[in-house]
Amino acid sequence: MRYGFVLLATLRLAAQPVFQGSDIFPPEEFAARRARVMAKIGDAIAILQGTTERPGEQPLRQANQFFYVSGVVEPRAILIIDGKSKRSTLFLNPRNERRENNMFGPGLFPGEEAVRATEIEAVLARGDFTNALDEAGKQGRAIFTPFRPEVLGCASASDPAALARATRNDPWDGRGSREEAFIAHLKTAAPRSDIQDLDPILDELRATKSPREIAILRESTRIAGLGIVEAMRDARPGMKEYELQADAEYVFKKNGAYGPAYFALIATGENTWYSHYHRDTRALDDGDLVQFDYAPDYKYYASDVTRVFPANGRFTARQREFYTIYLRLYQALMTSIQVHARPADVIRTAVGKMDEILAGFPFTDDRIRKAAVDFVERYRNSRADSLGHNVGMEVHDVRNATPTLEPGQVFTIEPAMQIAAEHVGIRLEDMILITETGYENLSRFVPVEIADIERTMTRHGLSDAQVKLK
Repeated sequence: MRYGFVLLATLRLAAQPVFQGSDIFPPEEFAARRARVMAKIGDAIAILQGTTERPGEQPLRQANQFFYVSGVVEPRAILIIDGKSKRSTLFLNPRNERRENNMFGPGLFPGEEAVRATEIEAVLARGDFTNALDEAGKQGRAIFTPFRPEVLGCASASDPAALARATRNDPWDGRGSREEAFIAHLKTAAPRSDIQDLDPILDELRATKSPREIAILRESTRIAGLGIVEAMRDARPGMKEYELQADAEYVFKKNGAYGPAYFALIATGENTWYSHYHRDTRALDDGDLVQFDYAPDYKYYASDVTRVFPANGRFTARQREFYTIYLRLYQALMTSIQVHARPADVIRTAVGKMDEILAGFPFTDDRIRKAAVDFVERYRNSRADSLGHNVGMEVHDVRNATPTLEPGQVFTIEPAMQIAAEHVGIRLEDMILITETGYENLSRFVPVEIADIERTMTRHGLSDAQVKLK
């Protein structure tokens, strides 16, 4: 077989792959990433730590930077990427037969089977890492390692970084991060070596997605869209926001997602004012608009899609006016996106289209008119160097390495239009892939026009199925 599977001798019929990256990307994808790291670091070495065991009964999810270059999901793994020898070495905990035979099933452990599975040149016991580091230290070779705190599921790099700062500055805590502790150990063990930050190198590589990554992002977005559609179909006055969350989570797990990419942002009524409202406890009132922003963590890749729909399935006349002008201005921005363009140029083009839309729109409500004018003016005065946030292994993924929009970049646009006097807002969000000829809206299939939303909401949802079972 092209990919090796490590199986317990007593469980030969289980056909359980334990190199967990192998059902996401083939080993050559990870090898190509390591080769690009080697090209960046020259004769230095790069050292990455995998995450630790989880506290309690929680499934293990690998840290993003470590997974990106290895695909290995084992606790306390260490990887050395050697820019001089062009070889990599993986260090794993020794085999624990009790945990494999009686608890968790097959695991990845040092030896030739792991080499065949991962196609990493050597897989040694974790205890051998000290000798490898000593040798690099004697040579005084530069060492690259991630400085940022690790990112697991349901987070982006800024989140654990902010937590680490708060913990370090807390007078009743004061702990440094695991990464800071590791760097201190490296400096002690290899005092002649210059310790440098690997994160900028990995971030530059991650910013442009490969065809295989795009395929995963496309599927993650498909699942996100299906979750939104299920919530649309199920919504009705009297339900709680968290009931719509449950609809989406069923879809996420049904389609193989690890979990959510971020907490559910499901807001109704005045909660739509907040960009990150996530209590999800308010009941849907007849006449409410629902703002639904939720997506899965699927095979280590996120998505991020938002839609707005009426709780009772029908937009009122005033809601139609508010939503329609917002949608047309939003689409003016989207249709201005061009490959190789600077975001500022896209915004400039979009503002011209928005002015024409405002001039010809049949407003009947002064508050909606003001909200629309304010929306356009924010773009007219914008100095932004991006159109939204990138999406990849994290929902707020690493920044683009180029000042222009280039093929393989994936990001969202999610501008909000608000009526301050009523404490309400509207915000849509789509996944945009820059291509060689322009862009592709990966979430375009999720209903966004009023007629399509209302038609979708006439269909039965999961709650109807539960009623039939009673």
